Amino acid sequence: MLELYIANKNYSSWSLRPWVLMKVLGIPFVEKMNFFAGEKTPSQFSLFSPTGQVPVLVDGHQSIWDSLAIVEFLAERHDRVWPRDPVARAWGRSAAAEMHAGFRALRNDCSMNIGVRIALHQKSGPLLSDLERLDQLWQDGLSRFQGPWLAGENFTAVDAFYAPVAFRLQTYGLELSPTSQAHANRLLALPALQEWQAQALLEVQRDEPHEAEMRLVGTILEDKRRS
Repeated sequence: MLELYIANKNYSSWSLRPWVLMKVLGIPFVEKMNFFAGEKTPSQFSLFSPTGQVPVLVDGHQSIWDSLAIVEFLAERHDRVWPRDPVARAWGRSAAAEMHAGFRALRNDCSMNIGVRIALHQKSGPLLSDLERLDQLWQDGLSRFQGPWLAGENFTAVDAFYAPVAFRLQTYGLELSPTSQAHANRLLALPALQEWQAQALLEVQRDEPHEAEMRLVGTILEDKRRS
């Protein structure tokens, strides 16, 4: 049985990507919750993660680290990870790689914190540029491949890569065009994302660096997490 090592669910966008993909596609795995860096030593992390980071997928004695590498490992074994149509598949891989390497302002200015609602003090120029590009990208995929998912009729890895963005839009009250906003709502309505969110709200651990970032960029309007 595959084992997926993840971090806590309130903050960890990278962990969410392979988790939601495997959940939606029905790929069996055992979830191994990881935690905060201060709770394990580097030697303990090295038992399953060569980088000391998550997510990591363990298949027997083999560890696959980094979310993109995990997705490609799964794609070699499951034909639904990427679209079957070669044009849609190439587009999906390109869009996932763009998320993996780009959108830095969106990720830095609006770190994932599922359980709170925040009003940003301001939206920086780079953040607005990222939102514009996100809107353009989503509209392109939805229009070109006729939806309801980014690369066609089925949820694939490219949707998993953008799933954390839906949580960020919700947390920070960020708005996109009606077409893109509808896609964000579609992601949030997925049973797998509903499950992840429900479990995130039950977590009582707080990571102070993440909390400090949140207070720095905006005003907390609501905290839905269990205290």
